[in-house]
Amino acid sequence: MSRNVIDCLVNVHFGETQQQPGWMTAVRDNYFKGPTSMFAPVDLAELLDEMDEQGVRRAILMDSLAKPSVTARKFAEAHPDRFSLGIGGVDLLRPVASLRDLAAVVADLPVSYAAVGPSFWGDGMYPPSDAVYYPLYAKCAELELPLCVNTGIPGPPIPGEVQNPIHLDRVCVRFPELKLCMIHGADPWWDVAIRLLVKYPNLRLMTSAWSPKRLPESLVHYMRTRGSDKVIHASDWPVLTMRRVVPEARALDLPPDVLDKYLHDNAREFFFGSDAIEQEN
Repeated sequence: MSRNVIDCLVNVHFGETQQQPGWMTAVRDNYFKGPTSMFAPVDLAELLDEMDEQGVRRAILMDSLAKPSVTARKFAEAHPDRFSLGIGGVDLLRPVASLRDLAAVVADLPVSYAAVGPSFWGDGMYPPSDAVYYPLYAKCAELELPLCVNTGIPGPPIPGEVQNPIHLDRVCVRFPELKLCMIHGADPWWDVAIRLLVKYPNLRLMTSAWSPKRLPESLVHYMRTRGSDKVIHASDWPVLTMRRVVPEARALDLPPDVLDKYLHDNAREFFFGSDAIEQEN
């Protein structure tokens, strides 16, 4: 069994904000029961130590067009073999300039995907099937850049209906070229998400922000059977640490080859492509 792991969603930018908004501290304290250190500045050496300890070969660091993360970009520049970026913060209501900036960042930096959270954007008014997202979908398809979309009811007290994965049904029909990944699970709509994964070749699901031991049996069964290529590992560090989620993932009732796909191979193929595969072989 491979010891390599790719963690596809890591937050190193939390410590850049001196005072977190109230909803962020509420999510830490009431939802995840996280430590105070969750919002502390990140020490690169300590992060690399945790990655090495758990066999995490690469990590994708969250970044933003609206508020670029100095930490994420510094880490990616210092260790391009270990870190790449996931870019959020696209202005969907004023898309032309924002998408021009996205294309420039993709050309200049190691970007693995773009990201958008429907509940966190526009006061939760726009589901992913709304035309306000269409310029982003078209640009990501043009750039051959995967797009990650939050699904499932979010932790903060904000509207969650827009993150029902059924909204992606229309998206996958209208943009079949788009590589699309549901992130942060799909609770309580896991079965809807699984049905969509069966239906659409370019759709994936990432288990970021979910303790592997809490994943529903329906998803684990899907991974063991026809969905071995469709589910991708991530921690949402430091919300959930690598020291917690990697051992829990290894303890899942999965055949060794399926576990390797979940922890590494599916992410490598979907977010890094054939070039990365050739470099590792």
